[in-house]
Amino acid sequence: MSAPHQDAIPLLRRGFRLQWEPAQQTHVLLYPEGMVKLNESAAQILTLVNGERSVADIVATLHQRFPEVPDLEADVLDFLEAAHGNHWLTER
Repeated sequence: MSAPHQDAIPLLRRGFRLQWEPAQQTHVLLYPEGMVKLNESAAQILTLVNGERSVADIVATLHQRFPEVPDLEADVLDFLEAAHGNHWLTER
């Protein structure tokens, strides 16, 4: 998959669920075959993926939260591309 378009609206694939795991003190992505432990950056991005926000909205929200992060947009786009490639995400 190429980099997501700014107007694309990503959402978690059916059967995937993002949740906070208190025992591990981290967000995890649950799916029928297992679980992925997420780092803080991945969790920040995926908490904004709700099937209503566009990629541009997600990037803008993260820019507001973390204005000091260089190359934030490129990092978000790279992550969304990888998440789609791992079949975690689809587009609405």
